[in-house]
Amino acid sequence: MDLQLLLALVIGIATIIVLVLRTRLDAFVALLIAAIVTGAVAGQPALEIVNSITTGFGNTLASIGIVIGLGVGIGKILEVSGAANALALAFLRIFGKGREPWALGSVGALVSIPVFCDSGYVIMNPLARSIARVKRAGYVTLALALGCGMTLTHHMVPPTPGPLAVAGILGADLGALILGGLAFTVILLPVVVFYAKWMGPKLESSVQEHVREAVYGSVSVAGGSGSSRSGAATATDDDGQPRGDDDSIPADPAVDLGTPPAGAKPHKVGAFLGSLPLLVPLLLIIVNTVTGAIDQNAQGTLGGEYEPSSWVVPFAFVGNPVVALVIGVLLAVYLLLPRWTPRTKVQGWFADAAASAGLILLITGAGGALGQVLRDSGVGDALAEAIAATALPAFLVPFLIATLVRIAQGSGTVAMITAASVTAPLVGSLGIDPLVAALACTAGSMVFSYFNDSYFWVVTRFTGLEGTAALRGWSGITTAVWAGSIPLLFIANWILG
Repeated sequence: MDLQLLLALVIGIATIIVLVLRTRLDAFVALLIAAIVTGAVAGQPALEIVNSITTGFGNTLASIGIVIGLGVGIGKILEVSGAANALALAFLRIFGKGREPWALGSVGALVSIPVFCDSGYVIMNPLARSIARVKRAGYVTLALALGCGMTLTHHMVPPTPGPLAVAGILGADLGALILGGLAFTVILLPVVVFYAKWMGPKLESSVQEHVREAVYGSVSVAGGSGSSRSGAATATDDDGQPRGDDDSIPADPAVDLGTPPAGAKPHKVGAFLGSLPLLVPLLLIIVNTVTGAIDQNAQGTLGGEYEPSSWVVPFAFVGNPVVALVIGVLLAVYLLLPRWTPRTKVQGWFADAAASAGLILLITGAGGALGQVLRDSGVGDALAEAIAATALPAFLVPFLIATLVRIAQGSGTVAMITAASVTAPLVGSLGIDPLVAALACTAGSMVFSYFNDSYFWVVTRFTGLEGTAALRGWSGITTAVWAGSIPLLFIANWILG
């Protein structure tokens, strides 16, 4: 590989890491500066660098910007309407007593598809505390399962912004990425639960006192060495399990949805209605992918140029992510919110959601800008040639880049977008399937969440863990699912490669 081009790549990635970790600049500005530095070191003319940046930024946001905005809008309505909490309660009833970690891991994975995991964890953590209070034990286990269940889909399943951006940058089919991400999530969820059940009891005694009191009150606590406290004895049922009443689990959170008219029934969202804004768009996108694949196979155009048949066009229209998520927004507003909710409140919630998505949109566009510079400057082609000459499986390149960037700067979203931007020029030349490359980017970005990750602080502060206990609990469980994804990537590459 040309030394100048290799140096451009190394300096470009190093620029991102240094600027994010050592300066006051955020990832958006850091990615743009890295694009400029990379192009300059690679010898690209100055005006061409600017053109590459604007082209890459615009092309990336054109493909996924609308989808990100709609996705966070759905998430906000789920939050304020109480639908997310209704889904959690339904999962608990489905899984039954003794399987609470499975229930919380599963509901965390579901809720985090449209809701940012930071806010989703804040919404769902009171449920984990209530279950632990009823059981008189197991809060750390429940908190870890909930948090890492959210990590799986937040990193791997669109319409979460990170995977959406990766799909746009790499040109991976969105429906296929949803199916692949869900498959990875289902397979990795047992890793989450088993790690939480193994490590949780070991850390119960490390929970900070004020969190312990908030969760358990003054009663004794079971399930952790050295974790007993003065107060009432723990009551158990006939199976030796801590006795509690399912009715002790709190109902939907109180939300100011406006003043109901006289005689109106109290507003409550059930699990079925609450699931529709999530399930309908996902199903529409998946149906679009499946029907398109069937049509391409019938035409014999798999992997080539494709013109949809007339029977596929309706599915392609409603299954387009933009249209599907518009339908999801309509379902959320008109099924989950009562008729008396003022228009200004709903518009305010959408404004809040848009504000939360703004930086993600900018970072995503900047990642596309960096990827375009790498293409236009020739760095991508040179890197492809260098990798082709090694024994390293090509699909592990985005995985390793995402891993290194995640450890260096903390953000999983930035890590996967950076990995996708760097490896996008390699996909065609190395023969990597875009879906496998996308899964590699998203899986690699889950590794070792620690001090430079904002979600680390959300989970550990709510759980009451600090120091080495926080690392053993949260950093450990995220690294476990990262390691578990490696054999899955080999299998995916074998099937799709």
